[in-house]
Amino acid sequence: ACELVLPFTIDYPIADITCTVPKVGDKRKLLELSIKNAAYFKEEIRKKKALYLSDRSEDQTALLLQLQEHLTLQELPFHIECFDNSNIHGSYPVSAMVCFRDGKPSKKEYRHYNVKTVQGIDDFATMKEVVLRRYKKLRDEKLPLPQLVIIDGGKGQLSAALEAIEELSLTGRMTFIGLAKNVEEIFYAGDGESLKLPYQSPSLKLIRRIRDEVHRYGITFHRKQRSKGTFKNSLEDINGIGKQTAEELLKSFKSVKKISAISEEEIAKVVGKAKARIIHDHFMKK
Repeated sequence: ACELVLPFTIDYPIADITCTVPKVGDKRKLLELSIKNAAYFKEEIRKKKALYLSDRSEDQTALLLQLQEHLTLQELPFHIECFDNSNIHGSYPVSAMVCFRDGKPSKKEYRHYNVKTVQGIDDFATMKEVVLRRYKKLRDEKLPLPQLVIIDGGKGQLSAALEAIEELSLTGRMTFIGLAKNVEEIFYAGDGESLKLPYQSPSLKLIRRIRDEVHRYGITFHRKQRSKGTFKNSLEDINGIGKQTAEELLKSFKSVKKISAISEEEIAKVVGKAKARIIHDHFMKK
């Protein structure tokens, strides 16, 4: 037979189990020890939940608490990730992600992405691809997700990122915000109005710092890839067209696909009649 030692009587449904409420003796001491252990366990859980506060300086804690309040976040954003698409003269798309922990850069967790599935310049599809790749990896490897994800771009990029999250069945596990370029307006999915944080607030300064860092990291990676010759510009394959001419065209028309579809006269406005004829004839033969 089994015996339950309890601090109060209960109506236990199994007949061969005895319930005892001891007043003195060894069983009373055992009960008191069990109550202390349970209280200790509850306190340890409480401390564990509060650990992200106690392990941080007062300034860090105040900053993260302010950001949590301003963005109406359910959790303290001690882990923040930010994505940005980067291209030079509208060509060679890459994406970058930076990670901040406790309001500081965690550079070992930065990631860059060469875009794999998107043809040409498509910021929305590019954002969806890299967000999908990032959080599929974290999900599959059972790694912790960030509390806050910043998408450097407007509503279109934010919607594309959330499509990826929905496909991964991670909706609601992280808070996503869109950060409109230059004007520093913050968007939430489905909201008609943007949010503007107090201009000189520490929380907005942190968001600016994260945005500037993802820009720096993305552009640096982009330049390294260009210098290594990782990117191939198909315009440079045309006999008589050099690198400078190809980049001038991309700067004006954004993509090779668009250049292939416009008139010879439009191309000539940028690179002159002779080169325009070469380029136009090249695409007409295809």
